[in-house]
Amino acid sequence: MELTTVWFVLIAVLWIGYFTLEGFDFGVGMLLPVLARDDRERRVMINTIGPVWDGNEVWLLVAGGATFAAFPEWYATLFSGFYLPLLLILLALIVRGVAFEYRAKGHGEEWKDRWDLAIIIGSFLPSLLWGVAFANILRGVPIDAHKEYVGGFFNLLNPYALVGGLTTLLLFLTHGAIYISLKTDGPIRERARDLAVRVGIGAATVAVIFLVWTQTMTGNVGSAVCFVLAALALGGGLGAILRGREGWAFTGTFAAIGLAVAGLFWALFPDVMPTSLAHGLSLTPTNASATAYTLKVMTVVAVIFTPVVLLYQGWTYWIFRKRIAVHHIPVSTAPAAVAPLPGR
Repeated sequence: MELTTVWFVLIAVLWIGYFTLEGFDFGVGMLLPVLARDDRERRVMINTIGPVWDGNEVWLLVAGGATFAAFPEWYATLFSGFYLPLLLILLALIVRGVAFEYRAKGHGEEWKDRWDLAIIIGSFLPSLLWGVAFANILRGVPIDAHKEYVGGFFNLLNPYALVGGLTTLLLFLTHGAIYISLKTDGPIRERARDLAVRVGIGAATVAVIFLVWTQTMTGNVGSAVCFVLAALALGGGLGAILRGREGWAFTGTFAAIGLAVAGLFWALFPDVMPTSLAHGLSLTPTNASATAYTLKVMTVVAVIFTPVVLLYQGWTYWIFRKRIAVHHIPVSTAPAAVAPLPGR
């Protein structure tokens, strides 16, 4: 197998890791106003992803960096053509990260409510726009013979792409609700379990429409197998949550998202960014790649450091594997009064 194909597969794996992991903490962020009844319950929900959300985003950073290094033409065309949606995603992720850190710095309800809103919006926008972006890559965008994007922003807002955005949004909501039911106890767990079933039915319906549409438009045997397995995994996950088996349910949605993303990349290959123009030039792993020496160096680095990252992130999830509930959260986080000095 050529190194260009190897790195296409590795980048697909990085995106699978990103969507399966970041997907559930996007879902948790969006569900803050739905599942939490007061500040302590919101803190419980945030604490379920507190130790892991920034580690999950590492997958995105590595995927972007690997694309830049291995396929510079793909990176350049993608970021120039999708500049506005990718900028919105970047700003949302920045604001969301700041909100997690700053929420506990103030003590007024208004302060917390504003940062909670930032978490909600910062989780919603990427959940929607990532689906829109990937659907457009699969559908094909206007790329001319010079490998330059010649369309506009509104070219990206087509029915297929919007269905793709709705698919990722609903899948992440389902994934997040199941994660909350897995990681919490008490009333939040019960609400999350009930909501996961209701949202999951909608997610399954929209996902089937999107995947069938994709398969009809640009699919192949490999993508069809992945899509069927993804549908079975999602159905199994919803069946497990109905029986109260949160661990198996989370495994089901995790596998469903991973298999669906794998199928999308399989449907995309042998292109990395197809053109919709009759006289345009589609980008492929060959004509968009860096030099062979660059790919060799990247391969050596990946072989050395990828196991380290996987071990560290696996260790983090293991350490913070237990459930949390409202009784683990102090009633007040206000600083204690300072005792007067002797003689005063």
